[in-house]
Amino acid sequence: MRKIGLVIKEDRKPKQVARSLKKWLRQHGVEVFTDISKPDLDAVIVLGGDGTLLRAARVLGNKRIPVLGVNLGGLGFLTEVSYDKRLYAMLERFLAGDFTVGKRMMLHATVFSETSGHWTGSALNEIVISKGALSNMIKISVWEDDELITSYEGDGLIISTPTGSTAYNLSAGGPIVHPELKLIIMTPICPFMLSSRPIILPDSANIKVKVTAKSPDVHLILDGQVNYELGRGESITVNICRAKGLLHIVKSPARGYFSILRNKLKWGEQEI
Repeated sequence: MRKIGLVIKEDRKPKQVARSLKKWLRQHGVEVFTDISKPDLDAVIVLGGDGTLLRAARVLGNKRIPVLGVNLGGLGFLTEVSYDKRLYAMLERFLAGDFTVGKRMMLHATVFSETSGHWTGSALNEIVISKGALSNMIKISVWEDDELITSYEGDGLIISTPTGSTAYNLSAGGPIVHPELKLIIMTPICPFMLSSRPIILPDSANIKVKVTAKSPDVHLILDGQVNYELGRGESITVNICRAKGLLHIVKSPARGYFSILRNKLKWGEQEI
């Protein structure tokens, strides 16, 4: 590898680590760039937490280059590699091509509104359609292609990837799904009816979501970071499908997915 992009969380510790890492990479003959939109990068290293990696994913989703996440944030569920004395030994292996990646699907959304035309965006974890903080319930009807799936009344709807199954989807009662599977999870948020349950769809599904009860305050949110206000009292249609590319996340050599589940989310723990 000769050209590597760096994504650095705006915080003191990641900036300190970035200075040391840039020096180390240049000593190993690697050019370092902070513009990860460059077309000829060999890899990207993310210094921060899961939120930093989610931001990078929206730029890197179609590039098919390895993304190495170094956890300098909080949870560190997506940024699998720890910042410790073993990091530079792992980076030497990384530069030599000795690593494996998990290929993660992403979602793509296109919004059609009466007043503002259309808007597009992508997400690694989830796309959420949600009412505002002080709004009443919203009614959402969902189709796969031209077939009606169901209608929900409640606070909103989460459309999640397998990677995002352990994020907002899990908190709303959705299932845990292995991140390298290719499928789409649809989970209602605080539904009015007890019969409104999550459903799993194939990754080939073209989902159309329509807000059928006009609400004064509805939002589309990508990975909890990008907020698009869906207008006030207008008819809204959102088309959601699998994005074209797969994000290639470098796996930690020290721990597997189920170890991360147990240690980070305390999954499967039993108190004796």
